[in-house]
Order: sequence, then structure tokens, then C-alpha cells
Amino acid sequence: MKKIGLLPRLIIAIVLGIILGLFGPAVIVRILITFNGLFGNFLNFVIPLIIMGFVIPGIADLGSEAGKTLAITAGIAYLSTITFGTATYFTGSFVLPNFIKQGAINFNPEQNTGKVLEPFFTSPMDPIFSVTTALIMSFILGVGIAAVKGDVLKKAVHEFSDIITKLISNIVIPLLPIHIAGIFANMAYQGTVAEVLKVFSKVFLMVIILHWLTILIQYSIASSAGGGSPFKKIKTIFPAYMTAIGTQSSAATIPVTLRQTYKMGVNKGIADFVIPLCATIHLSGSTITLTSCSMAILMLQGADVTLHHMFPFILMLGVTMVAAPGVPGGAVMAALGILQSMLGFTEPMTALIIALYVAQDSFGTACNISGDAAIACLVNKINGFKLDPAANEEYIKDLA
Repeated sequence: MKKIGLLPRLIIAIVLGIILGLFGPAVIVRILITFNGLFGNFLNFVIPLIIMGFVIPGIADLGSEAGKTLAITAGIAYLSTITFGTATYFTGSFVLPNFIKQGAINFNPEQNTGKVLEPFFTSPMDPIFSVTTALIMSFILGVGIAAVKGDVLKKAVHEFSDIITKLISNIVIPLLPIHIAGIFANMAYQGTVAEVLKVFSKVFLMVIILHWLTILIQYSIASSAGGGSPFKKIKTIFPAYMTAIGTQSSAATIPVTLRQTYKMGVNKGIADFVIPLCATIHLSGSTITLTSCSMAILMLQGADVTLHHMFPFILMLGVTMVAAPGVPGGAVMAALGILQSMLGFTEPMTALIIALYVAQDSFGTACNISGDAAIACLVNKINGFKLDPAANEEYIKDLA
């Protein structure tokens, strides 16, 4: 299976998962669900370690430029998130009224009647610390090593990074197709996704088109600044896009995103710093989805949707969703507080937006991580590096 490449394996896993979910025996789906539970818990355990394993040496290698690069990366990521969220508001204001009748919503808490299969057993694997803690520790240690020029610590964090790389290449990536097959088998067995997509198909179509346009704009900007073809870069990031569709997790897709960013020629130190960081703080795709779905629900309820109410909500999304991408559907869970406090969502409305968001979570996540590599290209240019894929051949092989 390894010889046919990651992308074909992901496609096979998706197709096989759907077939098993629709036509296979329930016991097979339960086995896959059990595996998903174990693998998901394992990912939750190692994600903070992955962040530290890449971010600390990434910052340390940047030396005195570490603080500047952090500020630039965070600024670009947040600007991207709120820019595309605001663009979504104006697009939705024009498109959604054409097929949404004001006040036509029918909240039905019993509408989710899909079949549910439980795993045979579960095994909790609590992380040593949270994603937020991992990020803070990574910043402190990385900047500290760069400031004091700690050669011993720098060597230690690089050896730790090598361990994490081996963990990813030998365990995480080979098991990803099975994990993806299980996700799609469960969704197909329950039938809930098809039902939700049938109701909100036009909203989802708008969302996905906005995702694709966002990716095109991001890579057009990155290519204008750093050179190269935006379409070639999009082709390079496509395996990471497909992986995110299966995993529904920006953080879990880090290994593939990182490898494809190496292939674009981004400096290794820049890539190792930007990709794990942006997997947590760059959420343009999730913001597009939440803005679109919340606007649709408000319109169906008959509420007025104005920029005066939506823009502060968009600004807060970029802050409240930080660290949520490690958990599939985590972004909408993190956003529930401001949906209720800023947009006045009631309990039935929050239940509906959770269902809508989870139904397309894969595509929003895929948009998020695709933009991460575009940001890496921009930061690479700002720091004075040229795109050089040949310089990363050794690192690409390590993650193959």
C-alpha cells in the first residue's frame, strides 16, 4: 500500500469506508469505530508533543528573528481569518436571500434519527498537557533557546523533533487511511450527513465554493510575493487537503501539510514553525462555514442579519477557536459561547448549527490547512528565503 502513494490510499479509504457503511455488516463498522476511538485518543495524546517537537526547534533555528517571525505569522493568520469571514458575510447577504425564506425555519430537536453504533471498548489517553499549554511552552523554550544561544538545549530539542518525526512517519501516517475509512463508514452507516446535506445543500455549495476561492486567492497572493505558479502550489498541497477531509483535524493533518510545504520549497525552519502554529491559529475555512451557517439560521428564523452584529462575531471567532482544530468539530464547540452571547442563538439553534457544521467540517478543515502552507510561503519570503524544493529532499523522504 505504501508504494501506491498517500493520496490514492486516502481515496481508496474514503470509497471503501462509504461502501462498508452502506452495505457492510454492522460488526465491521463497529470494529472501525473502535479503531477510530483508539486512534483518535492517541492523536489527542501526541498532538501537543507534535507541536512542541516542531515549533520549539523551528523558533530556535530562527535565532534573533524568532519574535519577529511569530508576530508576522500570527498577524497574517488572523488577518486571513477575519478577511475571509467578512467577505463571506457580504457574499451571504447577497446569495442566501435568493433561496432562504425569512422565518421559515422549523426547529426539530428529534430530527437526527440516524442509527448509532458504539465501539466495542474505549481506552482514554489523556494528553500530558493541552494544546494551548504546548504552544505557550514552545514559544517560551524556542525564544529562550534562541536568546541565550543554548547549544545543548538546541541539540536536545532537535533530537526530540527526530523522535516525533519517526513517530509520525512510522505510526501516524500509515494508520491514517484506516482512520479515514472508519470515519466515512460511520457517517454512511448513520445516514445523518446525507440528510443534513439534502436540507442545506445550497448553503454548503456556497460554502465550498468560497473555500476554493479562498485557497485560490491565498496562493495567488503567496505566488505574487514569493514567485511560482499558484496552481502548482495548490496541486502540491492537495494530498494535505484530502487528508484533512478524512481526519477533520488541522492538527492531525500537520505531518502531511508539513511534507507538502517542504515540497513547495519553503525553508525547513520556517515550515516547522509556521505549519504547527497555523494549524492552531489560522481558521479561515472554519470562519467561512460558521459565518455562512449562522447567517442562514438567523435568516430562517426571521432575524435581521447586519454587519453591525456579524463583524464583532467574526472578530471573536478568530480568537475563541484557537486550539480547537485538534478535535474534529471542535471549532463549532468553541464558538457556541459567542453564538449565544453575540448572536442570540437559542438551544435549538445551537443544536442545528452543530449538525450543519459537523456535516461539512472536513471541507472547512481542508481549507484551513491549505491556507497554512500559503502563509508559510509568505513568511518564507518576508524572512528573505527563496523557495527551494531541492534543499528539502532529505526531510521530504523522512515524512514519505
